[in-house]
Amino acid sequence: MSDYILETQGLVKAFGGFTAVKDVALKVRPNTVHALIGPNGAGKTTVFNLLTKFMPPTSGQIFFKGKEITNKTPVQVARQGLVRSFQISAVFSGLTVFENLRVALARPLGLSYKFWRHLDSLKSTDARATELMEAVGLTEFRDIRAADLAYGRKRALELATTLALDP
Repeated sequence: MSDYILETQGLVKAFGGFTAVKDVALKVRPNTVHALIGPNGAGKTTVFNLLTKFMPPTSGQIFFKGKEITNKTPVQVARQGLVRSFQISAVFSGLTVFENLRVALARPLGLSYKFWRHLDSLKSTDARATELMEAVGLTEFRDIRAADLAYGRKRALELATTLALDP
């Protein structure tokens, strides 16, 4: 198995005659932090769209946890743990912080959140939801609706819901 959690080889994305991403080679080890820096229009967002499969590469390969994901869908790679957050917060505004986390935790635990499912069926998510709230500093906002959170707190909630997928 590879020493890298994420790796690309010769990653290219062309739009007609314009090449937005050319021959990108990344090697990311687990538990490390990296930054992708460049001016507007340099292709940073395109690279993230390629890595998370929001768009297919023109050529090249993408590996996650040692397995090729080049031809996988965004849903398939998200279920493997490769997820992203967006600049615009994407949380359920009508739900509380705690409820948002329970929803995020339901899928990975095989408790697909269904409309008619009794809330007691999600009790197994409570401890992990509490851990995630603590990790991002939202414990005191547990019962506050996401719509009522300040922007920074919404971003923290989004981070917690991303972490719920165990990336």
